Amino acid sequence: MDKQHRWQSVYTTKDAAHTSWFRPHLDESLRLIDALGLSKEAPILDVGGGRATLVDDLLTRGFRDLSVLDLSDAALADARTRLGASGEAVRWLAADATTVALRPAHYALWHDRAMFHFLTDADDRARYVANATRSVRAHGHVLVGCFAPDGPERCSGLPVQRYDAAALAAVFTSTFEMKHHSRELHRTPFGTDQPFTYVVLQRRHDTTSI
Repeated sequence: MDKQHRWQSVYTTKDAAHTSWFRPHLDESLRLIDALGLSKEAPILDVGGGRATLVDDLLTRGFRDLSVLDLSDAALADARTRLGASGEAVRWLAADATTVALRPAHYALWHDRAMFHFLTDADDRARYVANATRSVRAHGHVLVGCFAPDGPERCSGLPVQRYDAAALAAVFTSTFEMKHHSRELHRTPFGTDQPFTYVVLQRRHDTTSI
């Protein structure tokens, strides 16, 4: 089964409460985003956003240029239905973050909670970073949350790549520098704890799009 069909199957057979990554609100992501002090017009992309409620909370905060990208159009449809009329203001992108063609030098923030750690292939990681490099504007930010070194070795039946802050930032260091890092203990809907590493990276001013 290819990646798209696998995630489509997950989102069509499991509701939110039966997926380990679900949180009513992405508290740590929101805390880190709030600390950036972004303009309400800042273009924000939520990569692997699926059914996550980050977009709901960003709309509530007054952000007006929001995009959610996920391999599963079923997950995006669920989120759009949940938002109702508010969802009409969001760009919904059913695509692969490693290959999708995005507007160059556009986004002020590239956010990803719990998608990047599924990229266990070095070539996939390189394509992902290249896409972030092309699409994040000068001085823009990348915020990534992944399983920590003491986190799970697998998720949804798939192997994952675990990171501490230094290792996660190092994947992006040719273009971005780390500004902040944190750790979160995520309690799953099943009552287990999953340690996460978060990094906030900023695009260096002396780099160019590739």
